[in-house]
Amino acid sequence: MLIPVLLSGGVGSRLWPLSRELNPKQFLPLTGEFSLLEQTLNRASSLPDMAAPIVVCNEEHRFLVAEQLRNVSLTGSAIILEPVGRNTAPAIAVAALQALKTDADAVLLVMPADHMIKDPAAFADAVAQGLLPAAEGKLVTFGIVPETPETGYGYIRRGDGGQDGCYPIAEFVEKPALEVAQQYLAAGNYYWNSGMFLLGAQSYLDELKVLSPVMYNAAAAALAQASEDMDFVRLDKGEFETCPSDSIDYAVMEKTQNGVVVPLSCGWSDVGSWSSLWEVDEKDPQGNVCKGDVIAQDSSNSYIHSSSRLVTTLGVDNVVVVETADAVLVADKSQVQNIKTIVNALKVQQRSEVNNHTKVYRPWGSYESLDAGDGFQVKRIIVTPGHQLSLQMHHHRAEHWIVVRGTALVTCGDKEFILTEDQSTYIPLGTKHRLANNGILELELIEVQSGRYLGEDDIVRFEDIYGRGN
Repeated sequence: MLIPVLLSGGVGSRLWPLSRELNPKQFLPLTGEFSLLEQTLNRASSLPDMAAPIVVCNEEHRFLVAEQLRNVSLTGSAIILEPVGRNTAPAIAVAALQALKTDADAVLLVMPADHMIKDPAAFADAVAQGLLPAAEGKLVTFGIVPETPETGYGYIRRGDGGQDGCYPIAEFVEKPALEVAQQYLAAGNYYWNSGMFLLGAQSYLDELKVLSPVMYNAAAAALAQASEDMDFVRLDKGEFETCPSDSIDYAVMEKTQNGVVVPLSCGWSDVGSWSSLWEVDEKDPQGNVCKGDVIAQDSSNSYIHSSSRLVTTLGVDNVVVVETADAVLVADKSQVQNIKTIVNALKVQQRSEVNNHTKVYRPWGSYESLDAGDGFQVKRIIVTPGHQLSLQMHHHRAEHWIVVRGTALVTCGDKEFILTEDQSTYIPLGTKHRLANNGILELELIEVQSGRYLGEDDIVRFEDIYGRGN
């Protein structure tokens, strides 16, 4: 059985301000109608005889993953929640152990959830090429045939004696300087390290036991003591925290004698920065990529993105301009690899812009902050059909709800009643309450909060169908 394993633990900080810690780049439609995660799911599901996917993700992203699986009409065989990040080697280990529960001969197609591939047919051919060696116990990685002397990727040097398009791995090399990358390109036997693998689940675990037994034991214990919560598998936090943090490259692939590489030319990009996104997207005659409400006059070779308002440029070249409702980035395109320094500064200042957009997604829908001041906050709340908020109360705020669209089922204290469009209600401070949408249309309402403290942590939950604590 071939099982896709999607690694969705990244936060994509180099694509700030669009990518935020609680809504990172894999969940964003950066290159088309579908998010990068949805594109990866669609690409995997189109392959022959593909089983339901396993997704390994940050616990904070669990409902985003579940919702995007539903968006592409897929059901995951497991959504494994990491309580802490431990890099790719442990993530693949717990996915392999999970896969072996249903198939002793499982082969894993491991893919980062945030990459883009323009030619899925070429990708499918490469996967087919790697299936036999993977079934025979080889650990297969896909090496991207380089098109330019890229300094932002690691490389794989293939060895001699390849057979049927698979080559032994001579070495992994770190991100090179430009002159060295040019030499790699000219040599013809170096490939970009894609981070994609085709592995027999048991073969990978057998190698991990030998090469990193502490990691194997911690991953196995974390899964053995995991709890199941709706569609999710929650790894045991105590056991997983003891697991060494390491990539599959360092922990296994650079040490194993069973590694092989399959060359792949498929229009691949890790979409790791604004410059790489500019490279892969459609450009106007002046070389600009424009998204949203943009007017670019006498501007060239730039990436300009508007999320919520008109953005105009005049007389600029080689820049990145990204606007969101709460932040604007302006950068020279040659400097975008350093955006992490901005994100780190935001963290030091404890700015909310590093974590959330003004629109925040929840398992029941979303809320968006429209205005805030001393003692008040105004939000737009969307509740999807068939969903509901937790039964909760607040110690420090009261709330006014005005229904704009749809029908709301409201619990307030010991009363339960219906509100329709243009109707409103008041939730006093300290009163148990709940909002639900039992209809077939989206429920949209305006919430006006008033009180001395309006933080999201002022929630006491009594019941929650999504298994969230306070």
